[in-house]
Amino acid sequence: MQRIAIYPGTFDPVTNGHIDIVKRGLKLFDKIIIAILHNPEKKTLFSVKERIEMLSISMQDFSGIEFDTFNGLLVDYANYRKAHGILRGMRAVSDFEYEFQLALMNRKLNRDVQTVFLMTGLRWIFTSSSIIKEAASFGGDIEDMVPPIVSVKLKEKFANIAKNKTAMDIRN
Repeated sequence: MQRIAIYPGTFDPVTNGHIDIVKRGLKLFDKIIIAILHNPEKKTLFSVKERIEMLSISMQDFSGIEFDTFNGLLVDYANYRKAHGILRGMRAVSDFEYEFQLALMNRKLNRDVQTVFLMTGLRWIFTSSSIIKEAASFGGDIEDMVPPIVSVKLKEKFANIAKNKTAMDIRN
């Protein structure tokens, strides 16, 4: 039986910390499905299509991975994909309480799906997609924290936002 894990997340955008978790997770699982929860209520910088494109380019040299999106409960999606593991990364103690609560709820909903936590590598412990987006929005150098494609896409996205804001300011 193939050991399959779901690595759920927003990945808005993917960071080197995410890639580190996948790389190490592939030592534990035969296949990792990197799954983006489609949540129309959550405001994201990149569309689902853009995120999947950045993920696939960033991990093009990896084997044993797949990209997908899902709606609804993660454990239902895991069951649908015949996965017995949920892969989660933790950066700091502050992540633990939330992740622990999620793992307990998922276990209550489906005892056959196990959550596996991997600590983010020390090099990436301070990075998060939110912090990276904020730094990039002000022109900060984030190139060593994200794959090259993400750095390019962040610069393009914030240049377009600035251009549109300037155009709106001129009209007002």
